[in-house]
Amino acid sequence: MNLRFTKGHGTENDFVLLPDLDATLDLTAEQVALLANRQAGIGGDGVIRIVPTAAAQEESVRALAGDAQWFMDYRNADGSLAQMCGNGTRVIASWLRREGLVGDEFSLATRAGLRGIRFEGDQIVTHMGTWRFVDEERAQSQGFDALVHVEEAEEITEPYSALSLDLGNPHTVVALPENVSLNNLRLLRPPVVNPEPPEGSNVEFVRVLGPGHISMRVHERGVGETRACGTGVCAAAIGMNFWSGDVDSPATTTVEVPGGTLEVRLLPGRAVELAGPAALVADGTTTLV
Repeated sequence: MNLRFTKGHGTENDFVLLPDLDATLDLTAEQVALLANRQAGIGGDGVIRIVPTAAAQEESVRALAGDAQWFMDYRNADGSLAQMCGNGTRVIASWLRREGLVGDEFSLATRAGLRGIRFEGDQIVTHMGTWRFVDEERAQSQGFDALVHVEEAEEITEPYSALSLDLGNPHTVVALPENVSLNNLRLLRPPVVNPEPPEGSNVEFVRVLGPGHISMRVHERGVGETRACGTGVCAAAIGMNFWSGDVDSPATTTVEVPGGTLEVRLLPGRAVELAGPAALVADGTTTLV
């Protein structure tokens, strides 16, 4: 089949966008993986099908059609379904506004629920919903609820304490000790998380740079290490504010990732916003078997 696509990225977290405005495209996991393949396909950290919310396959998503015209059907690079992608929301927002399909503020449907999006100059702000601890009792009493081991990392000989968070998709945040270099971590293989999350987990490794300022690397489930991860950046900021003693007060954290800089805004009620840029870099057609 011949497919129209747009390639875009948010802080170098890149995606293949597939407009499916008449909801006729039915992709297999293998086809998604081929599109995302950097050697044999277009290449990307994920694939986003843009489809009317009312035509979504999932009943829970169709129920959002009264509040959001468009649905972000997000797939990981290995073809597996995912709840949503924070950086991807900015890229799909850029495409929808370029095509005249939305204004400067609108709601987007995802498998994790509605996401409010607005344009602020050259920044796009996504309301990422609310977050929760996976095990709040243990997190509050011990400061962590999981252990993470990184294979092939020269400095690491034992697992690190970590915090498990749910932002619509699963995250495990590690605050690196001072004697471990963030840049020298070798994230060629998925970090081992214990207890093992039933649906896997994105794992964030974080270094504090100063008050309200951190750097991060991330290994995304179903993808591998990426240049940025929107929900992961939010999880990292939440974790660091929690460990510093206050996670329920409004706060702004600047997060440096390999692909650029993002801003996380913690809001009352354990809500969170993510602000950053997005770019559409190419349009074309591709033939997919």
